[in-house]
Amino acid sequence: MRQASLLKPAPASKIHPLPVTASLPWVQVAPDAPYFITEDGQPWTPIGQNDAITWPELEGLFRRKDLQAVEEYLAYLAEHGVTCLRLMLEYAQVKHRYFEKPAGTFNPRMVQLWDDLFALCAKYGLRILLTPYDTFWMWLKWKYHPYNKQLGGPCAGRGQWLLCPDTMKAIKARLTFVIERWGGSGVLFAWDLWNEMHPAHMGNSSAGFAAAATELSQHVRDLELRLYGRSHPQTVSIFGPILHTHPDTADTIFRHPLLDFANTHFYDAKTIDYPKNTVDSAIKVGELVREALEHAPENRPFFDSEHGPIHLFKDKKHTLAPEFDDEYFRHIQWAHLASGAAGGGMRWPNRHPHTLTPGMRVAQKNMAGFLNLIHWPTFRRKNLNQEIKLSQPAFAVFGCADDQQAVVWLLRTDALYQRKRLMNPEASPLSVEVQIPGLRDGHFQITTWNTLEGVMREQFQVEAQHGICRFTVPEVRTDVAIAVVKVSA
Repeated sequence: MRQASLLKPAPASKIHPLPVTASLPWVQVAPDAPYFITEDGQPWTPIGQNDAITWPELEGLFRRKDLQAVEEYLAYLAEHGVTCLRLMLEYAQVKHRYFEKPAGTFNPRMVQLWDDLFALCAKYGLRILLTPYDTFWMWLKWKYHPYNKQLGGPCAGRGQWLLCPDTMKAIKARLTFVIERWGGSGVLFAWDLWNEMHPAHMGNSSAGFAAAATELSQHVRDLELRLYGRSHPQTVSIFGPILHTHPDTADTIFRHPLLDFANTHFYDAKTIDYPKNTVDSAIKVGELVREALEHAPENRPFFDSEHGPIHLFKDKKHTLAPEFDDEYFRHIQWAHLASGAAGGGMRWPNRHPHTLTPGMRVAQKNMAGFLNLIHWPTFRRKNLNQEIKLSQPAFAVFGCADDQQAVVWLLRTDALYQRKRLMNPEASPLSVEVQIPGLRDGHFQITTWNTLEGVMREQFQVEAQHGICRFTVPEVRTDVAIAVVKVSA
């Protein structure tokens, strides 16, 4: 048994000092809005996806096999408006990417990998949403994991991960190591303290959710405050359907007083997981964002940090055609943003290989361009998917607003072709009148945005009266995004 080594790092001779890298401003929650800003007051939006240290674009980090390829990839992301990668500290699908082996001994090769990744991300202005364990593969391949008691680890069974005191000590020791080595960097956007917290991780009961989140949160924040005088934002993610089977978990995921923002994983069996067309999944995302915002405190940011065609890919062994997947991806990200979430959501690739397509990168870049039209640090949005009125029944509407600004996305539901799977770019155009309630009377600037090309369509001013902002968008063939901003008197 090696339990005596649980709190011991690898020998100092094997882990070199952290290299000096360029710094980035830390990200924090805006004080007056459910979005993010940097410490110098600039708006910051998480645009990105899930990545992994074993997937093609980052695999060159391990043993420094191809750092130039990794750098070129990160530069490409930055050029396409990406601001954030969601990453797990280890990837337990294979035996050579454990962060500790044995438990409590930190792998020098993995430490070097993360040193290099933090340095490269700083160079290109990218940040990381970091979660300390790959709980999916850790669960499936538990018999190989260094935390398994049979291998000298602290835990007798995977159902005790968040109940076993020795395992919690090991978790805290890992977090301590990461905080001491990389926690002072602005590259670290935020902590996802536990990936997809699940009743199965604590004796098939959800009763311990709040206690586990509290223990992890306090450990991380107390240490960061002691070392750096401030702390990074925190969340705990969940596999979305668990909220319906164990509704009490919403108290932790959305409303825990120590967490800074809310995070769920958007999976829906009939639409997102197994898309039949590119419209239904977007509509479901709009419903899920609205549901999430109804749970969360009104000034707490929310975004989906995992979604994708998981059932189609994992169970049906099918990779979507790029043309279809690009549109499915683009529609989901606009439904997410316009419904009131921060950014466009974070896709789990669910492709072979695990990479996003060039078309998805263009979609991210086009959304990044739109973000400049809204002043996010003061946008106290409420979801209005059901309250916005349209003159045309042929559109699904996604929108959010406060009394000064609004974001709206309109998606045609009657323009599918090719066996009703993809949008028809040659569909007969429709003009549509939009009525947004709750805006303060006065003049507003309306900017319509071509989401496919990432350019402004038209810009004009209207006057809101009696709490309604009414305007007409001409000739919409498939979809259009709209920014509504009050004009100063």
